[in-house]
Amino acid sequence: MTGQLALDAGGIIAAVVLLAAMLFVAVAFRRWLFVRGGGTVECSLRLIGEDGVPGAWRLGIGRYKGDVLHWHRVFGFSRRPRQVIHRRGLVVSNRRAPDPGESGGLVPEAGIIEVRDGDLTVELAMSSAALTGFLSWLEAAPPGFPVDIPDQD
Repeated sequence: MTGQLALDAGGIIAAVVLLAAMLFVAVAFRRWLFVRGGGTVECSLRLIGEDGVPGAWRLGIGRYKGDVLHWHRVFGFSRRPRQVIHRRGLVVSNRRAPDPGESGGLVPEAGIIEVRDGDLTVELAMSSAALTGFLSWLEAAPPGFPVDIPDQD
């Protein structure tokens, strides 16, 4: 009886480890699919509520597709973006360094930029090189695109 119980417990543990490995491979493969096409950047995102209270930071991948930035969660299975940020009419309202309490969960040497896309207000945290690329993407909008980028102090 004890030997049978050990075999059952061992089988359950092996199944859990196998399932965890399969989930890890699925998430890694999804990330590889996003990155292989180019135009991607690691960036964390947090929503700012209508009352001005920010939500929690979520780690993700930003992917430039024409005039939109698709943001996907790193740990997920969906190929659909969780947030879509349109370049047309985008307003950059703030740029800052992370506070000491929030820098631990962000990419090293991250810069934070607050953007408004209609009713959607989000903060994006990305490396300085990625932030420079994001601002270049905004400034490279075709003529007639109303993009508002405040001067850097």
